[in-house]
Amino acid sequence: MRMIAAKILTASIASLLAGAAHADVTLTILADTNPESVAFFDALTKAYAEKRPDITFDIESRPGGSEGDNMVKTRLATGEMADIFQYNSGSLFQALKPQQTLADLSGLSNAGHIQESFKAVVTAPDGSLRGAPFGPAMGGGIFYNRKIYADLGLEVPKTWSEFIANSEKIKAAGKVAIAQTYGDTWTSQLFVLADFYNVNAVVPNFAKDYTENRAKYATTPAAAKGFEHLEQTGKAGFFNADFGAAKFDDGMRMVATGEAAHYPMLTFGIGNVAQNFAANLPDLGFFAQPGDDAAKNGLTIWMPSALYVPADAENLEEAKTFLDWMISKEACELMAKTVPSGPYLIKDCQLPANIPQAVSDMLPYFETDGRTAPALEFLSPVKGPALEQITVEVGTGIRSAADAAALYDQDVEKQAKQLGLPNW
Repeated sequence: MRMIAAKILTASIASLLAGAAHADVTLTILADTNPESVAFFDALTKAYAEKRPDITFDIESRPGGSEGDNMVKTRLATGEMADIFQYNSGSLFQALKPQQTLADLSGLSNAGHIQESFKAVVTAPDGSLRGAPFGPAMGGGIFYNRKIYADLGLEVPKTWSEFIANSEKIKAAGKVAIAQTYGDTWTSQLFVLADFYNVNAVVPNFAKDYTENRAKYATTPAAAKGFEHLEQTGKAGFFNADFGAAKFDDGMRMVATGEAAHYPMLTFGIGNVAQNFAANLPDLGFFAQPGDDAAKNGLTIWMPSALYVPADAENLEEAKTFLDWMISKEACELMAKTVPSGPYLIKDCQLPANIPQAVSDMLPYFETDGRTAPALEFLSPVKGPALEQITVEVGTGIRSAADAAALYDQDVEKQAKQLGLPNW
């Protein structure tokens, strides 16, 4: 009888443990409001729930820019972060002190599927993997309206002077040459940030010297040009009249529908047009921000954002299990099908056959050696928090390009000291 009772007790415990392993769990997620992110999470959570009916999701939106940065840092510091959160990779990731605040994902069964180029931007100082790629790699450059270009007989510019000449012809034709959207202050940074391929082509050691406090924006002519480009285009009257209040959604609408000819932006904007102005998607083109030399024309690229799990997450193991599926080929190709807006950084993940024109415009840069360079924030942990406010001042004519470059050099000094970097 004792043996039978023991077997019954053992079976009961095993049953309880099995039930506990698949008890109903609600995973909380904090994500940005970009339509592309919304579409991804909708597709991914539905697919995962079919595999795991015991899992439900509660997705909360956060703002972009510095407001969103502050929310992420505050919630991590106070232990109030969601089970999973979406945030930048690269320098902003390092500022989260990942060894202390984020769960180690190195042991996930699918971790080997992540391309090494992405692992490098979500690896903590101790060498551990702390994030999973979310979405495609992006180009930073200039969207353009293909109909306007065709109507005015314009060609895609390979140099900055050609871009200015095109913009002057567009303005002369009575059209908005360049959409700007300072109602979302983060969008004001693109002329500076997307110019890094050109900086790197002229000063290959800039990122290293910048990190070691041996190079500055204000004293490196190639680096200062991004601020000068913004000042030049603002003074030329190329912007839309409401550029101070317009927002990202407005910018994408304007360039897609022909209200504006250009919009400097990251290529994740393709997803916005696909969702909101699908009929205009064939009219949306893209090119890299031109530099001074047509022979050195290339694209500044951004790694995708990442999904992270706080070290003290309420549902730590279930969150890590979800991220393990997220980095599978199956989940990656589901994302690629949902938003085919660029190359994905999961090995063997294929884009669908039919991709938007703007993606077709971007891919040749990735397919040719030497025609892409990572944005500075993926080569250096130094990035000042006030850049978007500084670039708004330049674009609106409040501050000169030279003053802005010097002010940004002061801004990054605070960040470098906070990170404890040597030589600062």
